[in-house]
Amino acid sequence: MSTNEIATRDEQHTVATQQPNTLPAPAPTEGTTALMAWAQEASLAYDMAQKLAATSFVPQSLRGKPGDIAAAILAGSELGMKPMATLKSIDIIQGTPALRAHAMRAVVQRQGHEIELVESTDTHCIMRGRRKGSETWQTIEWTIDRARLMGLLGKDQWKKNPKGMLVARTTGELSRLIASDALHGMAYVSEELEGTVHGEIAQPRAPLSVAALTAPAAPASTPEPAAAEETHQVARDDQPPADGIWDAEAAEDSVDWPETAQPGSAA
Repeated sequence: MSTNEIATRDEQHTVATQQPNTLPAPAPTEGTTALMAWAQEASLAYDMAQKLAATSFVPQSLRGKPGDIAAAILAGSELGMKPMATLKSIDIIQGTPALRAHAMRAVVQRQGHEIELVESTDTHCIMRGRRKGSETWQTIEWTIDRARLMGLLGKDQWKKNPKGMLVARTTGELSRLIASDALHGMAYVSEELEGTVHGEIAQPRAPLSVAALTAPAAPASTPEPAAAEETHQVARDDQPPADGIWDAEAAEDSVDWPETAQPGSAA
């Protein structure tokens, strides 16, 4: 056997017996697995949203916005709602997702908590509720006077449907009190956000709009031209003024400008 054949045989033996120096892939954590499942769910929700974006089943605040529709579907899924029920229950108001009052009551009651309407008129609403397994009832009352103090009565919906708006406000406050954990970050009903700042966390004021924040700055106003400096013209009796401008030195040296006689002196 030649030397080259021996070298080739040894090299082949070395390659065959060499162990690969690779580490085993780490096992996915519970958080990673959940995130991957959520990403897959989000992709499916977006595909669904693109098909629904132009239909009348989507509320006006979401129509034509597949990204917002997908986000609403995902948020509704966390609350235990199916996609089509979600689209009839969630509104996007000033960039904030919110449940409608009837949907918030449904979410709370599905968790086993209790909500009861005690009394409802055009001037006040009383509701009570208690957590699952609790014996203590919590009572919330909303009155038209309270709405007036918050500057709500000028809103169109308050003029048309004060009774329904009082029920919605009472629903939101009571649900946050007894079952905030069931709401998963959507703690306000749509009727609370419609055209106003959250009354429970800020004083009433006009909401900012996207258009107002993104509008180009108004051009700086052009300052008005300063008034022309007043000039004095002095006409001499023996000749016309030169260019109409008073020559101070000529006036002082002129013999045609007699001094004014003092009182009591001879002219």
